[in-house]
Amino acid sequence: MSDPVLTTDAGQVAAGPPPAPGRFRRLSDRGLAVAFISPALLLLLAMSVFPLLWALYLSFTDYSATRGGRAYFVGLGNYTAILTSAQVHQRALTTLIYVVGAVTLQTVLGFTIAYLISRRTHGRGLLTTLFLVPMMLSPVVVGLFWRFMLDAQFGVINSMLGSLGLGQVEWLTRQRTALISLIVVDTWQWTPFIMLIALAGLTAVPKYLYEAASIDRASEWFRFRTITLPLVWPLLLIAVLFRAIEAFRLFDLVYILTNGGPGVSTETLSFHVYKVAFLGFNTGTASAYGILMVLVVIVLSQIYLRYLNRLKEG
Repeated sequence: MSDPVLTTDAGQVAAGPPPAPGRFRRLSDRGLAVAFISPALLLLLAMSVFPLLWALYLSFTDYSATRGGRAYFVGLGNYTAILTSAQVHQRALTTLIYVVGAVTLQTVLGFTIAYLISRRTHGRGLLTTLFLVPMMLSPVVVGLFWRFMLDAQFGVINSMLGSLGLGQVEWLTRQRTALISLIVVDTWQWTPFIMLIALAGLTAVPKYLYEAASIDRASEWFRFRTITLPLVWPLLLIAVLFRAIEAFRLFDLVYILTNGGPGVSTETLSFHVYKVAFLGFNTGTASAYGILMVLVVIVLSQIYLRYLNRLKEG
């Protein structure tokens, strides 16, 4: 039988008995937050933390992806072999030259372009959009695009040099020019990143500072040196940090443009790890490479951030 319906004197229908305790349990704010965060947290652990811990374990073994049987514990053998290898030192030097050259060139060009755009009153949005186009392209597309342009026989660059009466240049097949070409291509793509951050800093500088300097008849160089650069410099250093980390783990442009050649003149650490892991199938050694690269990035980033904090306090 259904629950009885009670009626009042006014003819209204009264509600039935209240639901039993615990039938509709309300979550607390903390429980609701845990319920919403748990799926994303579990996915993050499965996609990021677990592979990192697994790579850390493999770095202490002689595991190979193509060899059957279990992996044997070798302790610090992989790390010792890497740190004492002359090949690794050469790849590290190549990576250092590339990172310093590319990031320095991108910083100078990016800040210069941002400074010139910030001084314009008309067409600033259009110019900014045009300069941002290379950054929106995929690195693989950029690599293929420049590979055809820098081709020694049919490339556009050599055709222009030939029309000007200059000699042909083997951009990607000579050791002296291959790394320079790699730096130029990366600069072409990622200079807009520095430009965008520098432009945001330049537009955030208070205008009354420039007005006060103009009243005092300060020169353009004085305003740039005492107002613009000190206020934009911290933001620019953060952009340099991001670009240095990205350049340190460069792989795609090397793979498309030079494949590490000629010889090993453009073989960066990331590309060398790829060869060790997927061509030599030395998974344990490649894992040790990856852990060491992560440690290098963490240590250098902490030193850099401490410098930024001191600069901010000063």
